Amino acid sequence: MEQLFEKQDALLNATNMGVVRNFINHVNWEAPMLCIRGPRGVGKSTLLRQYIRQQYGIGSEEALYCSLDFSYFTQHTILEVAEKFYKHGGKLLVLDEAHKYENWSREVKEVADTYPNLQIILSGSSLLKLIDGDADLSRRCRGYYMPGLSFREYLQFYKGIPLPCHSLEEILAAAKEIAAEVNSKCRPLQHFHEYLKFGYYPFYLKNPIDYYPLIEQVTNYVIDVELPQLRKVNPSNCRKVKALLNVLAQQVPFDVDISKMASMIELQRNTVIEYLGHLADAKLIHLLYSDLIFVKKMQKPDKIYLENPNLLYALATTPVKIGTVRKCFAVNQLSYSHKVEYGKQQGDFKVDGKWTFEVGGEGKTFDQIADLPNSYILADDIESPHGNKLPLWMVGLIY
Repeated sequence: MEQLFEKQDALLNATNMGVVRNFINHVNWEAPMLCIRGPRGVGKSTLLRQYIRQQYGIGSEEALYCSLDFSYFTQHTILEVAEKFYKHGGKLLVLDEAHKYENWSREVKEVADTYPNLQIILSGSSLLKLIDGDADLSRRCRGYYMPGLSFREYLQFYKGIPLPCHSLEEILAAAKEIAAEVNSKCRPLQHFHEYLKFGYYPFYLKNPIDYYPLIEQVTNYVIDVELPQLRKVNPSNCRKVKALLNVLAQQVPFDVDISKMASMIELQRNTVIEYLGHLADAKLIHLLYSDLIFVKKMQKPDKIYLENPNLLYALATTPVKIGTVRKCFAVNQLSYSHKVEYGKQQGDFKVDGKWTFEVGGEGKTFDQIADLPNSYILADDIESPHGNKLPLWMVGLIY
């Protein structure tokens, strides 16, 4: 036990408190059990250590941070740690990288049943399931999804420019005022295209030269380790899953032809659809449908985008088209808190069933959506809105 507290103190000492993501304010930290899921590399572990340092300080033994890939857990169980911790006055047990511990959900359920006054915080892969066999934690565990950095957070993290969040409703209702506020503090276009290439993951500053190789490592880990472990993908098919992702990286937004895709990577049609679902759950791609209400199991999506523009730049082996990057960014930022559908008839996207968006460059016109109510253009390369033509970067203020 002393070993775990020593490791915690070392980690907390090394945790930078200079910038804390706004996500920390959207979590109900008083919940008896909560789980934070998200893609690898977006800062879940850092956020958990920042919370402990804020609330308990370094040296406290009322909170205990454990990453379940610590070598300690090769010889000790979650149950053993929880029992000793609770009996010595522990109040908060944080179990990071939960998916790396076999049968984690059963042991966590037993800990919660045995020590109901012990608060438990879990974190792990986007693929982590709260329902696992006979250990159903979904009803007692509050779940959260943590994305990568928004454009607003990028400006705060990398440029030292603090800006408030604005909901999509606020942006649409007061676009001129909000844009003027941002323009008074910085030139957003000066930073926007850099964000599209390098701003989504918070590890860019550690070594910019290794940024894209690190993204590739994250992607390979998800496919080679997490998909077989958490989605029972046959390991012999992992190379084909990578081939599928590479096909998408070269051709997004992909006009979906599942049969053609299946032929290219030598898999059955239904297997391809299943694997696309896994890649979407892993937050490597976005699947867009023209009608979310009537989406059926094993139905092919209408459009496919990579999850974020940085991932697109990292994986593409041919020059990336700026039009694709713009739409990838819009889907990524809007889908954090809204339902995004493919605008099959008119417009690029429909959001929450009531707003239609067309995405393009400075010269984009309303020709395709002129007769639609609640329709907007998200245009790149403009600083200020003109009527319903809004700067594309503004949707990067949503979180």
